[in-house]
Amino acid sequence: MTTSDIVPAGAGESDRAAFRAGPVDELSRARLAQSGLDYRRVSVADDEFGSWLQSVARGFLDGERSDAQVDATRERSGYRRLTGVYDPQAPVADAPVASIASWLGDLAVPGGALIPSCAISAVTVSPTHRRRGIARAMLEGELRAAQAAGIPIAMLTVSESTLYGRYGFAPAARRAGWRIDTKRAGWIGPRPEGRIDFIPRERARQLMPVLHDRVRHLTAGEIDVPGSHWDNFAGTSPVAEKAGEKRAVQYTDPAGDVGGVAIYTVHPDDEDFTKAKVSVNYLVAADDDAYAALWRFLLELDLVAEVSSHELSVDEPLLWMIADQRAASVSIFDHQYVRIIDVVASLETRCYGAAGSLVLDVDDALGLSAGRYLLETAADGSGRVRRLDDGETVDAVVLTLGIAELSATYLGGVSVATLARAGRVTAQAGGAASTSSEAVATASRVFGWHTAPRLSIWY
Repeated sequence: MTTSDIVPAGAGESDRAAFRAGPVDELSRARLAQSGLDYRRVSVADDEFGSWLQSVARGFLDGERSDAQVDATRERSGYRRLTGVYDPQAPVADAPVASIASWLGDLAVPGGALIPSCAISAVTVSPTHRRRGIARAMLEGELRAAQAAGIPIAMLTVSESTLYGRYGFAPAARRAGWRIDTKRAGWIGPRPEGRIDFIPRERARQLMPVLHDRVRHLTAGEIDVPGSHWDNFAGTSPVAEKAGEKRAVQYTDPAGDVGGVAIYTVHPDDEDFTKAKVSVNYLVAADDDAYAALWRFLLELDLVAEVSSHELSVDEPLLWMIADQRAASVSIFDHQYVRIIDVVASLETRCYGAAGSLVLDVDDALGLSAGRYLLETAADGSGRVRRLDDGETVDAVVLTLGIAELSATYLGGVSVATLARAGRVTAQAGGAASTSSEAVATASRVFGWHTAPRLSIWY
């Protein structure tokens, strides 16, 4: 099976609307009620939305939101399911002491398919209410709500990377932060015949989601980007700060088709005008020519000594388009976290790197996904999965792992061999494998993928 054979699927609008309207998890509601706390949904149309948003801003150490900012965010939050935890005994009882937001999005997986996923964000707990089980109740509640809605995957980007492993999340797609010394770099990459032109930010706002939708299924880890994020990138929100500092360019191929857009900000050096710095806020390219042309333009800007970007892939072709690779300082960070909820649906959606048979003995402390599963993959990359009955044996490699470890491998961002050497998984010989090392190698080939996953936004 190849990418061209797959028609990307994903969630329909009726599924998204049903998830937004769904109730809070009853188990978590009851647990919080025992502590005198009220766990409930928040509507963007109600007055309480403003208090919810102020609590979120405070949780991320941001300043108080103005009325205009609240109204602008309200207009752009209709896609999200909002939940708050309230303390009736607090001096301001209508302001939540904890928050969480989620929505039904589409996650690109190896092979080009899209899988409906519960995207989670805005997770905050007031420092006045720590260590009362609030975060656990909210996150477990959101996972159970996703399971009840038939959503096979949950995903999030995190501020604190140590918090989410206990809920079965694992970093599945890493990001690379780049700083490029433009004086050293030297462009040796392709020089496409198309043209680069400056465009208004409003034009970039129109183009970016169209281009992103053309290619997002080709890179595992990418998601469908909510419209409010495009406003943030382009600075087209009515309350955007310093929007005028952002500049937009597009690449047009010789046939006249727009193939890419970049948004960047220039930071002048007041002491040496030849040493300005450029931050690339967002770059989307629908083909290789657009990618090369936009990066060449950015690296050859006059009076610029450094170009930086912070949501790139760990295997960017750009590294092989500059003469001096030491001109690029690259730092790797965890970024897109994934949590498998439905093992069968999740594993049958992605493609695989090799044919084989694996028994997956999966442990899940939350009880959502635990069990023994048989994964059978074919030479065309397709996979079939079924849950094994109690006591059923199969002559195949047995991989014993937690749901976090299975989730880590899901997008192809880490190999089974690496996790085995880290003591995170164990493999027992079976089938054609006669030793544990051969079993690990077999599992690594099956779960492997030829390109690294990537997510180009925070959410």
